Amino acid sequence: MARNVLKYERLLAESPHQAVAETVIQRPRVPHLRTRDTYEELCQTLGSQPIQYQIPSLYCSYETNSSPYLLLQPIRKEIIHLEPYVALYHDFVSDSEAQKIRELAEPWLQRSVVASGEKQLQVEYRISKSAWLKDTVDPMLVTLDHRIAALTGLDVQPPYAEYLQVVNYGIGGHYEPHFDHATSPSSPLYRMKSGNRVATFMIYLSSVEAGGATAFIYANFSVPVVKNAALFWWNLHRSGEGDGDTLHAGCPVLVGDKWVANKWIHEHGQEFRRPCGSNPED
Repeated sequence: MARNVLKYERLLAESPHQAVAETVIQRPRVPHLRTRDTYEELCQTLGSQPIQYQIPSLYCSYETNSSPYLLLQPIRKEIIHLEPYVALYHDFVSDSEAQKIRELAEPWLQRSVVASGEKQLQVEYRISKSAWLKDTVDPMLVTLDHRIAALTGLDVQPPYAEYLQVVNYGIGGHYEPHFDHATSPSSPLYRMKSGNRVATFMIYLSSVEAGGATAFIYANFSVPVVKNAALFWWNLHRSGEGDGDTLHAGCPVLVGDKWVANKWIHEHGQEFRRPCGSNPED
């Protein structure tokens, strides 16, 4: 640092009357992000979330999903949005479980990638590190899978669901608007031979002081980071078509360290758990 100070002091001494050109900071042109205005607004304001008493169909409850596993310990459920359906499950994991998941993943973290055709690439619009955890790594992950299955009623065992992906976003970490489900037949997601991603179950493993919300762009709302809570939404309609309203983003982390764990559940294996429908909009 001292060398840099001396360098610039010398430059100023050599040309004291030279005008310093003003640097004009321009907004970057990002052709792939057509929803930038909405994305930035949601990340700054938390969007236009409706208030429960204004829409009676948005409510809070203790959820058991008729599962014996949850009868003695129901989970607090908050319906965030209806179209697309998004629910927040409070205190889904404990502090110790969240810490354990972070510790298990930390040695394996690598720069996150995205699917591009049949390839997976590192890109500037996804800045984070991630790791995949098999349920054989620790018995606690098996317990976590059982809890997710009981709550959603879905089969979360491979190959009907992916292994748990743990993601760490440092300061400035973000993931610009994207879909979780595949939008191309050549997507690497289909290598599992279990169909597309029908649902997303995302667990917040930490809190952040500022930023980091999950913003749903076309639906025009966002959900702040709630430590130990889990966010659930359907990626596909019952017809199997992708739900365009699930376009979402991970807002930039401004202050803090954001950790999440993603459980992506696929179509196959859910035929009798979430039957198909004839209405493309269901």
